[in-house]
Amino acid sequence: MRTIRVLAPIINIFPESIIRYIGSKASEFLLNKYATLEVTGNEFLSERIGKPTIFIANHLSNMDGLVLNKVLKKNNVTFMAGIKLNANPLTSIFLKTVKHIPISPNSADRNAIQKALAVLSTGKSILIFPEGTRSRSGSMVKGKKGFLLLAKLSKADIVPIALEGTELLLPVNQNDMGKETPQHATVRVNIGKPFQLEEKSHNCDNWDEECVYTAMIKIAQMLKSEYQGVYKID
Repeated sequence: MRTIRVLAPIINIFPESIIRYIGSKASEFLLNKYATLEVTGNEFLSERIGKPTIFIANHLSNMDGLVLNKVLKKNNVTFMAGIKLNANPLTSIFLKTVKHIPISPNSADRNAIQKALAVLSTGKSILIFPEGTRSRSGSMVKGKKGFLLLAKLSKADIVPIALEGTELLLPVNQNDMGKETPQHATVRVNIGKPFQLEEKSHNCDNWDEECVYTAMIKIAQMLKSEYQGVYKID
């Protein structure tokens, strides 16, 4: 990791195909060396192959994308990724190893939504982190409603994914995410059952909030209590 960090400004000058190759090899090396992956719910992933699917997951670390890209390899997944990841020389290398759609956080990014709908229309998958950012506490923070529009327009099934341990695999550096250092960790990936959004009723004034809460609770139910955060289940 240290070598790639030092060489990142130079690597980013190369053609994108070479950057992607270097990033893929580095990702494979890091996961094989540092991560012990435990995946449950693989049967749900098998059922979704070739079907338009919106995967939603809690977000603990910049390693989440690399872990899920490996787990969802057969599901032809494209990630919705914040534009700031492209701005950092190190994270931009790893971002190029996964199919992604850049999205501006905290805004109605219509261009990104249209691109995601185009992906889903071909029977492929999209992955979104509804919290919008990595949790700094190691537990769930409040989800945002951006994924609801995509689900409503596409009619695609939603599949919840619960992550544990990636915050130990690549701990958050509050000052510079380019300086984050991988550590040995067990990473648990729990895949849940597909579901659809509830239809909006005429007398429901807070449909968006209720749908976000329902979706995030489905993730929380698969997590240990210390990871549930604002969605802690009594």
